[in-house]
Amino acid sequence: MRQSRLKRKSFRSGAKIAAALVLTVAVAAGCTTGGKEAAPAAAQEQTIKSVKVQPLAKQKIGEPLEQIADVVAATQLDVIAKAGGDVKELTVKRGDQVNAGDVIARLDPVDMKLQKDKVALQLQSSQQALTKAKKDFTDSKTEMANGVKKMEQALQDITKTYNKARNDYDQGLITKQQLEQTETAWKNQTLDLDLLKQKQKTLETTDALSALETQVQSASLSMKELDRSIANLDIKAPVSGILTELPVVVGMTVQPGTKIGHLQQLDPILIKAQLTESSAKLVRGKQELVYYVSGSAEKAKAPIKYLSQSMDAQSKSYELELEIANPNGALKPGTKVQVQLTTEQEQVVLTVPTLSIVRESGDTFVFVLVGDTVEKRKVELGRLNELNQEIISGVKEGEQLVVSGQNQLKDKEKVKLAESK
Repeated sequence: MRQSRLKRKSFRSGAKIAAALVLTVAVAAGCTTGGKEAAPAAAQEQTIKSVKVQPLAKQKIGEPLEQIADVVAATQLDVIAKAGGDVKELTVKRGDQVNAGDVIARLDPVDMKLQKDKVALQLQSSQQALTKAKKDFTDSKTEMANGVKKMEQALQDITKTYNKARNDYDQGLITKQQLEQTETAWKNQTLDLDLLKQKQKTLETTDALSALETQVQSASLSMKELDRSIANLDIKAPVSGILTELPVVVGMTVQPGTKIGHLQQLDPILIKAQLTESSAKLVRGKQELVYYVSGSAEKAKAPIKYLSQSMDAQSKSYELELEIANPNGALKPGTKVQVQLTTEQEQVVLTVPTLSIVRESGDTFVFVLVGDTVEKRKVELGRLNELNQEIISGVKEGEQLVVSGQNQLKDKEKVKLAESK
């Protein structure tokens, strides 16, 4: 009995094992038939990459870019003595504000006036000599002209006598010797007239007065030079400004060309800065820039007077000049100011997260979603502000920027949007 029960149990266990094997084979067979079509679709679904995107937008990249600059005088001139002499008077002090034409110093005029008196005598003497020479010359020309007329009249008379003598000789009324005497007298008179006319021509063509006229002109020029030198004894400011140097004292003897002082013109006044190439690009095309004194909140605008087109070979920079009206002298040379190279509006630019940028072989790219594919765009980067980077070119505002998974993407690759959590 016990053996028969053991046989029934082993039979039932074998049946269960056989049924399990049959079910396993059936399932395997189903997988190898109907599963052949479902497997590729699932695999393809798994290969499409998921990405996250955000619209490209403008935002403030930072505060306006600034450049430190120096306030300098618009014009700096040395005041030079144009005449020599002893300093008789100083009318201003070092540090005074002077206007163009104001007298800074006066030189003693005594020596100069003595020279003028001496030259005046020379001029008077030369003028008198010239006047007398002109009268004598005119008288000589008149006397010479009268002498020519008289001799021409005498020649006419002797010509008549000579012609009559030839007729008388032909008629036998005079001898040959008498005819020859008359002919000799006629020839002599003709030669004397020719000689006198030559003298007259020489007198008229010879400039006998040039030496005296030169003396008068020379004395006249000397008088003008002395008048100018006397006027230059009052040493005047060539421009309006601050007298920063006055290295002379009363009683000091100066020569023409001596430096009397130094002037700095403060109205208008200049703001000068040295810009890098990138900074110069930000300024080009603008008419004015905002500036403010360091430490002050008050800002103002100033027109651009000059921006160099080429880089200075020594400083490796571009020179910028702003010109400002400074009637009250509020801005002083040596003051430091801040010049804003960009405006608040220029700081609002198209930006992307720095992590969305792909760098390859020195170039920079971003991926933009167009439909269900991505485009790889080469971009030009601008300013950086923490986690955002300015984009100068390559993409447009409103396009969908890929911000995740971009380092594994290829151009024109099909993608899907990641599900938001």
